[in-house]
Amino acid sequence: MDPSLASMYAPIKDGDETIPGVDVSKMDPKNVRQVVDYKTGYPAGTIVVDPYSRFLYLVMENGKAMRYGVGVAKAGMEFEGEADISRKAQWPGWVPTQNMIKRDPERYGPLASGLEGGINNPLGARALYLYQGGKDTLYRIHGTNEPWSIGKSVSSGCIRLLNHDIIDLHRRVPKGSKVVVLGPEESGKGEI
Repeated sequence: MDPSLASMYAPIKDGDETIPGVDVSKMDPKNVRQVVDYKTGYPAGTIVVDPYSRFLYLVMENGKAMRYGVGVAKAGMEFEGEADISRKAQWPGWVPTQNMIKRDPERYGPLASGLEGGINNPLGARALYLYQGGKDTLYRIHGTNEPWSIGKSVSSGCIRLLNHDIIDLHRRVPKGSKVVVLGPEESGKGEI
């Protein structure tokens, strides 16, 4: 195993929480955070999510992007289009949406009043809140305490990253950053 990968995903102390390490030997190598060649018309600082390829790209200068493996929405629950990051949170609290409670009352009903932020919270270590026209879309880019979900379609609509990766992304993007979630016809066209 590459020692830099082991250190990139080693256990870390973050405030009062300890984020467990990720066993990179069990990860698909393509899902490891890495700089890739990326051709796009979007300016540096834009987040481009390709849910069909299961990647999030942070556009950089000179035809490059930081690529993160992501878990995405189950069919029929996905967000598509453009949004802005209007809120950023560390160890965010979480409340299931009414649709989530309606869809799975046994699982989400007991959580209707929400969960405080922490290592067992489904939003993980950080969350970026997506807004359109000043209104909360209820979609998030957030961490996860389920590393096995990266590269899969499992969420209720949000884009999830490893906690280590959402901390990295959270540091890199300011409020107001643009997020573009690609549709199927645009999937896979940027990475070279």
